[in-house]
Amino acid sequence: MKPTTKIGIIICDRYRRCAGGKCLRSMRNREGAFSIYEDTEPELVGYTTCEGCPGGNIEYAGEEMVKNGATVIHLATGMVVGYPPCPYIDTFKNFLEKRYGVQVVIGTHPIPRKYLDMHTHLGTWADAAWQPRIAPTMADEATRASYD
Repeated sequence: MKPTTKIGIIICDRYRRCAGGKCLRSMRNREGAFSIYEDTEPELVGYTTCEGCPGGNIEYAGEEMVKNGATVIHLATGMVVGYPPCPYIDTFKNFLEKRYGVQVVIGTHPIPRKYLDMHTHLGTWADAAWQPRIAPTMADEATRASYD
């Protein structure tokens, strides 16, 4: 039996009605940013929104997730692929890591092909600073297409 890694997911408030299907599917299949769990069994202990710009729920959500055992918090792929991407993503990551001592991963499910195509066309991620942010959610073409 594999050890368990308890995780929380924080999504962009623009997608507050999201049922989490892509995130949960990718967690179950170990795709996208969840590929890091090949040796453990991820267990979801929290799922919520940031509460909108500038992220009023980040402090409370992080605290609650850690109280529920989270050792890793994922900032959902929607924060990266939204138009525009979340301007606070680095602030959220730094705060959660420093305040709660948890690992923070940017991304959940693989970036859908349609978003990669549009952001490439727009030049959104052309700045080198974006490469480490999108790297955990890059996948092969077939996998990206399956998340469209």
